[in-house]
Order: sequence, then structure tokens, then C-alpha cells
Amino acid sequence: MSPNEWLAIGMIAAFFVLLIIGIPVAISIAVTAFVFGYLGFGPMLFNLLPSRIYGVVTNYTFMAIPLFVFMGVMLEKSKLAEELIDVIGHLFGGISGGMGVAIIFVGVLLGAATGIVGATIVTLGLLTLPTLLRRGYPKTLATGMICASGTLGQIIPPSLVLILLAEILGESVGTMFAAAMVPGLALAGIYIVAILVVAQLYPGMMPPIPAEERAQLSKKRLLYKVVTVVGPPVGLVFAVLGSIIGGIAAPTEAAAMGALGALVFVACSGRLTVSLLSEVAKATLVISAMVFFILISAQVFGLAFRGLGGEHLVARMFEWVPGGEVSALLFMLLLMFVLGFFLEWIEISYIALPLFLPFFVQMGVDMVWLGILVGLVLQTSFLTPPFGWSLFFLKGVAPKEVSTLDIYKGALPFIGLQFLAVALVFIFPSIATWLPNAIGW
Repeated sequence: MSPNEWLAIGMIAAFFVLLIIGIPVAISIAVTAFVFGYLGFGPMLFNLLPSRIYGVVTNYTFMAIPLFVFMGVMLEKSKLAEELIDVIGHLFGGISGGMGVAIIFVGVLLGAATGIVGATIVTLGLLTLPTLLRRGYPKTLATGMICASGTLGQIIPPSLVLILLAEILGESVGTMFAAAMVPGLALAGIYIVAILVVAQLYPGMMPPIPAEERAQLSKKRLLYKVVTVVGPPVGLVFAVLGSIIGGIAAPTEAAAMGALGALVFVACSGRLTVSLLSEVAKATLVISAMVFFILISAQVFGLAFRGLGGEHLVARMFEWVPGGEVSALLFMLLLMFVLGFFLEWIEISYIALPLFLPFFVQMGVDMVWLGILVGLVLQTSFLTPPFGWSLFFLKGVAPKEVSTLDIYKGALPFIGLQFLAVALVFIFPSIATWLPNAIGW
């Protein structure tokens, strides 16, 4: 290997070392790229950097990121989740495993409305975990359902993961949203079926809500709450996604309408205050700044890695994998799964995926199908010990009798169910591609 290729390997190794010792992600990416790029080529390597950064900050599609974040934070801070849990819990509470089904449904709705994993899991953990334990649900099962439900927002659009994958893969955001709809809902369906099967096999494990407790909310009152509590966020999500997938509005325009719709919805509910608006604005700024800092740093990393010949190293690595395209794809997905034990999805997306992408482009792999497979695998990174963020979020709000080991054990079956979803999309690519093809994307 040439000296520059050794530098490319050293850059990857140094990046992981900085992460392990606790250096923030964006700084780790930028520092390793600047240092090793300069060692390889001096200042000449970065002549293209200003135009690359300019391309990120002026990208019209990326304007959707802070707008979707604003929509999600506004709905989350307005305590929407609390009412959703109460209403949907009563809808499904009469059957064995009904509370588990309700938690998955809430995860779908909050995932589509907010896409904020931490907020969903913290809310579900605070409001439902003590109740589930009191009703006799095993600690592992209760924590696993909550963690799995909270991660659905990473694959069900509108999702920041899908927006960034669309940019990396060179596909439109609308195409990725359309492609993720069926796999995302199918994953939620797999969770629900698994919960109901376990409830039938072990009836005492997930008992229904007692009839006298359900009777406290009349059918008329329940119907009213379904219309007023569940209806507005569902309508908002369908309007935003429908306008993007249907080609009526660009993602940025739809995101702007979603942000405005969330603002109007909260205002009509009487919860909009100056302090709430200030809190939402600050949270939106912090999250958006973090995402864009990493996006810009990733441009430096990609430029340095390619300049040092890293693409040729990756191509030779895939040549060692027997079995052609299928084996190479499985190898990449497995590597991303392993990286998910230690890294967040955004580092894997902007560091690992671009390294492998040229090989699959050359092989003629469908980028939409590839993107959904990657998105499903990235979702597992929120559940895999020891650094799965969903596990950390839930541990922070769990009762004292729930140990970290309980949460880890609870997540394992749902990781297996996520693998089932990945396998289905891998074997039947049309699960991801038929909707974009049907609507002409």
C-alpha cells in the first residue's frame, strides 16, 4: 500500500480513538480529516473545501431539517404524548397485551409526528412503565416494548435519517419517504403480532385493563377524545407526507406547513405560551446546529479520505468478500450493525456509508432499496447494548427496581424482530420499491 493509503487507515483509526475518549462527534470527524489530509497533501487538498461547505449550507432540501425538528419539538413539548397514551390505551386495553399494542401505536404516531426518539421513550417510560409493572408485565418485556416503540420514528417518515440518507444516496426525499412507509409500518406490525402471540401463549404475562377502570371513560367520551386528540396529529402527518409523496410540495415546503400546522394545533389547544415557544426554539436550534455541524465536518472527512485513496482500499476490501453483490451487501449491513454497538446513526451514515457507496453504485444496486436496508439496520443502533441511546433514555426515567440488565435483556427480542424486517426487505425488495414505482417517483 502507498503511504497515503496508510494515512487513510490511520485517519479511520484516529477517528474511533477520539470517539472512545469522549471527544464530540463533529470535532472528531473534522480534526482527523484536517490532520491526516494535511499530512498527505498539505493545503492543496482543501482547495475544494469552501465549495463543498457552501453546497451544504445552501442546500434547499436541508432547510427541511430545522422545520421538521420544530414541528416535532412543538408537538412533544405540548404534552401530546400523554393524551395519546391515555386514549389509545383505553382503545386496546380490553385485550391481553392491549397495553403493549397501544404503546406500539403511540410509537408510530409520535414517530411520524415528532421523530424524536429520546422524547418518545422518556414520555412512554414515565407514563406507562410503572403502570405496566403494576399490572404484572415482566420488567424485560415492558422495557423492551417501550424502547422498540420509541425507535420507530427513525424509519417512519418524516425522519431525519431518511432526509440525510436521501442526500447521501442522491435520491429525492419524497422517494425515500415513500419507500420507507411500508417497511416502517410493517416493522410496527411485526412488533404488534409478536406481542399478541406472546399474550395468547402466556395470558397472565400481559393482562388486560380491568373492566371497571375502562368503564370510567364512556364510549361517547372516548370517541370524542379519539377525534380531538388523535385526529389532529394524524391529519397533520398525512398532510405533510401526502404532499411530499404525492408531488404536491417539495420537502422543505411541506416541512414549513408542518411546522405551521403544529404551531396552530398547539395554539388551538390553549397550550401555546411565550415560555413554550422559547423552549421549542432553543431545542430546535441546538438539534439543528448539531446536525449541520456534523454534515459540514463530514464534507472535510470525505474529501480527505478520497484524496488519500480510501475508495481504492474499500474496493479491494470488497474484493476479498466471496459471493459477489449479495455477499458484499450483507457484509456492509453486518458491519453497520456492529458499528451500531458503539456509534450513533449519523456517524455511521456520514462516515461508513459513503466509503462503501461507490462500490454499490458501480455494481448497479438500487439505491432506494439500499437506503431502506441501511435505515432499518441503523435503527438497531438505538437498541444494541452497550451504547444504544434508547436504553440510556429509558434507564434515566425507569423505577429503581428496573436494572440496566433488565433493559438490555428486554431489547434483545426486538432486535431480533428488526432483523426479521431487514430480512424481508432484503429478500423481497418490492416491499421498499413498489410504492415509489407506483406513484412514479
